[in-house]
Amino acid sequence: MKFSGKNVLITGASRGIGAVIASVLADYGLKVWINYRNDPAGADELKASIENAGKCAAVIKFDASNESEFSQAVSAIIQCDGELSYLVNNAGITNDKLALRMKLEDFSSVINANLNSAFLGCREALKAMSKARFGAVVNIASIVGEMGNAGQANYSASKGGMIAMSKSFAKEGAGRGVRFNCVTPGFIKTAMTNNLSDEIKEQYAKNIPLARFGEANEVAQAVAFLLSDYASYITGEVLKVNGGLYM
Repeated sequence: MKFSGKNVLITGASRGIGAVIASVLADYGLKVWINYRNDPAGADELKASIENAGKCAAVIKFDASNESEFSQAVSAIIQCDGELSYLVNNAGITNDKLALRMKLEDFSSVINANLNSAFLGCREALKAMSKARFGAVVNIASIVGEMGNAGQANYSASKGGMIAMSKSFAKEGAGRGVRFNCVTPGFIKTAMTNNLSDEIKEQYAKNIPLARFGEANEVAQAVAFLLSDYASYITGEVLKVNGGLYM
């Protein structure tokens, strides 16, 4: 991959798909800023792993759903590096239950953690990147934001909203040289899916044309492409990484 920028901030990067995205982008030569909220050990371990491989990383703690903390974090990165070239909005939570049993608090908490945080990131990135007339943002949405899912009305709404929001930011950012895109992962091998029984995994896999769960690295490579110069004429798009489950 070819990158004209020098650094990237990944929210929720101390573990899971976010950590893999950080490692992949570091391998491509970017300085990665590893954001965490309550997992300092995971963030430090990832930083050490990246630096041991001869790459560059830094750790930054903030709550991505907190307006002032996100703004201050972006300012701190720019003060340190002189720029913020790329952003990956990856932070998020789930709180699954059937809609009939879902309280407003259950719904709002997921919207706040997933969609509000992505809005704050997109807004602060657009402010910073507009000055340089260059930058790219990738929002990690989800297949359920496109097709819905029983028991995930809150999560589906947050990810569907993220997709629509990204298109709006893409239109606002285009004249400033800032691109906004989404990646929508399907069933990906993570700590969460690893807890599923083999029987359930096989049942899910039967509905996937490629007949398997995806790897976190496959999501990370899609993110890298959308951030890279190879995607310089792509904005407002949704790149599906779901094995053909939803086309």
